[in-house]
Amino acid sequence: MSVVIIGGHDRMVCQYRDVCEKLGCNAKVFTQPKTNLNAAIGSADLIVLFTQPVSHEMAKIARRAAACRSITLAQSHSGSGNALRGILETYIASQTT
Repeated sequence: MSVVIIGGHDRMVCQYRDVCEKLGCNAKVFTQPKTNLNAAIGSADLIVLFTQPVSHEMAKIARRAAACRSITLAQSHSGSGNALRGILETYIASQTT
């Protein structure tokens, strides 16, 4: 399963990747604005948007990409590793039932 994480804290990137790896997910993490973010999102299974620590432009791109490509979008106000773990566990459980 591929996951794109948008927003969050720079210091948490390694932890985000560790959480994803432990749950069997491949992750792309974008905590800072990136040129052509829309193309970098690609065709992920899930977009995780941390709404507190993210620019409005990045949030808008993530929401638009999710809607246009029919990608599940999960939003969390918190940018913590536990928030990410909860989102991923919920998504994985919904896919197996």
